[in-house]
Amino acid sequence: MNYFLQASELPYELPDFEAVHKALEDGTIIPAFQTAIDDHAAEIAAIADSPDDPTWENTFEALEESGEMLDRVLAIVFNFSGSLATQNIQEIEAKISPVLAAHTSDMLLNEKLWQKIQAVPAAEEGSEEAALQKYWTRRFVRGGANLSAEERQTLREIDSQLAELTTTFGTVLQQATSENAVLLTDADEVAGLSESEKAYFAAEAEEQGKQGWLIRLGLPSVQPVIESLDNPEARRKVHEASLRRAKGATHETLLKIAQLRARRANLLGYETHADFVAEVETAGSRQAVEDLLSQLTPAAVANAWGEYKRAADKRAVSAKDHESELTGADWPYWAGQLRAEELRVDEAELKKYFPLDSVLEAGAFYAAERLYGIKVTRREDLKGYHPDVKVWEVSEGETGEGIGLLLTDMFARPTKRGGAWMSSFVDQNNLKGQAPVVVNVMNIAKPAEGEQALLTIDEVTTVFHEFGHALHGLLSDVRYPSLSGTSVPRDFVEFPSQINENWALEPEILAHYARHVETGEALPPELVAAVRAQSKWGQGFATTEYLAACWVDLAWHTLSSDDAEKITDVEEFEANALQQAGVDMEGRIAPRYRSAYFNHIFAGGYSAGYWSYLWAEVLDADGFQAFIDTGAARGEGDDEGTQNSEPLDLGDVRAAGDRFRRMILSRGATIDYEDAFWMFRGQQKSVQPLLRRRGLDGA
Repeated sequence: MNYFLQASELPYELPDFEAVHKALEDGTIIPAFQTAIDDHAAEIAAIADSPDDPTWENTFEALEESGEMLDRVLAIVFNFSGSLATQNIQEIEAKISPVLAAHTSDMLLNEKLWQKIQAVPAAEEGSEEAALQKYWTRRFVRGGANLSAEERQTLREIDSQLAELTTTFGTVLQQATSENAVLLTDADEVAGLSESEKAYFAAEAEEQGKQGWLIRLGLPSVQPVIESLDNPEARRKVHEASLRRAKGATHETLLKIAQLRARRANLLGYETHADFVAEVETAGSRQAVEDLLSQLTPAAVANAWGEYKRAADKRAVSAKDHESELTGADWPYWAGQLRAEELRVDEAELKKYFPLDSVLEAGAFYAAERLYGIKVTRREDLKGYHPDVKVWEVSEGETGEGIGLLLTDMFARPTKRGGAWMSSFVDQNNLKGQAPVVVNVMNIAKPAEGEQALLTIDEVTTVFHEFGHALHGLLSDVRYPSLSGTSVPRDFVEFPSQINENWALEPEILAHYARHVETGEALPPELVAAVRAQSKWGQGFATTEYLAACWVDLAWHTLSSDDAEKITDVEEFEANALQQAGVDMEGRIAPRYRSAYFNHIFAGGYSAGYWSYLWAEVLDADGFQAFIDTGAARGEGDDEGTQNSEPLDLGDVRAAGDRFRRMILSRGATIDYEDAFWMFRGQQKSVQPLLRRRGLDGA
């Protein structure tokens, strides 16, 4: 039987992963996909060819109800392609991507369907129906519905090629990232690592049949491990392996992607792909994006130069090789040494206060329970797609009414791409009565049997960040699937997740989860102060490497089709872009992602939109003040309206939590985003709170 023919009978339509794996192994998922495509095509044809006059029900609701089987197949393939990317999955994705792209083009270029959509009377302004009508109308226009027959054929060909190329980029990058893992064979090379870290890297090497310590690469340019490695040569090996990853292997592919995106934008009437993307973001225009980046770049670079000099000075009094230039491989290490000295933080000891289970359950889950009145409970009876995956049920705290399921997949493995993300297997919608099934994925080093994973502060923040995305999906309460949860602009989707990061260091939350893994003691006050001080430490470096990646992204996607065709040297183009933006710092900082391994923009959904994290942080830094203003125990803040050091009373901010859930988290894409922010915050957004938060306001 075809497993995908009908919805899963498990609670909340959680996929039966045992049956799914069988379908992957025996190859039946490919014919299932083709059946799903054929069924959806028949449903679309029925809507377009109906002899009845177009109505809301037989057009828009029919579109929303169509493609259920296709959704089930794609949820498996696209989730597994990131978190369980075996060779089999990669081959399946490569086969279905161009077919899916062609199918989508056929739908969006169906003239009869387009006429039906245009003929449905306008819905009431401000209603969910109006939001859906705008969504489908805009999707068809941006999909080429108004093009000539010849232009539509060209668009079909471009979309098909892009589907193949972006899949290829992701596959090649994952392989290159895995192949560039660094094997350290001398004990001196791993000096500075904790015993548990050495044990983990040794186990990684043993799994590959090698002796030594195998350092697998994450997606960013700077690998966190170099901050701990005392050996300069070991740091150089890891850093250079990271920067040369996929060099040459992805260049031809990304050039073609940039060229095709430029052609596509021009064909649809846009000056560049960046203009095409910005139009549907809350930013509204490429100029608004460039203005924001330009506001922050000088301050970030100025602070980065100051941090560089301080790190170099630290090395000068601590190392024998201080005559040479401080390199990108050494900067994070010496900055870390300086931070440990000034803040008196032993990073290895600090991690013992952040065991993963406690951070997740007593931290992220507890904060959400206090803020939004929900409860998160482990479902031992439900299984994930991998032994490491845990399943949790989310319900209303007062009534016990079920909300949905959360899957957590926290540990790194060779078949998982780097980074952290949230995705879904089922999107909430009231039209078909479906509750959400979402997943949080991270790449934490798996501990030895019987031990707990201990997190860095960055990893703690990421747990809260990704759970913020999960809350956006779980607490959605809309009628239509296309408007559900995180189906919002890229520069708004990060707003709830970044708001959620704030709770990681709130005193009441921190005291609840930050407890020593061996003794159970709470994090001492002096370490609490040091942890909070760390939030502004190194922000010149962090902001500059992020801005550099933003400028690289925009450089590729502000090319006209003619100019894109002329680019032949990827590294030269990137270097020129960084210099023109003023973020190259004479090569001392690499962009957070170089073009060759910039998965977000060449294989993910962030093309011409990597800046969206920053836009959302502007909303977050300003918007979190609404919680502060509600927390009576906090007081009224300082003269500039920034938060003071008094703890928030979560009993007091529950009202703000309910308001945030009602106005933001539950509304998906049914809202006017600027109006929603204004109503929640009580005023329009400002960039000043972000500058203060990052310590850049005095630069």
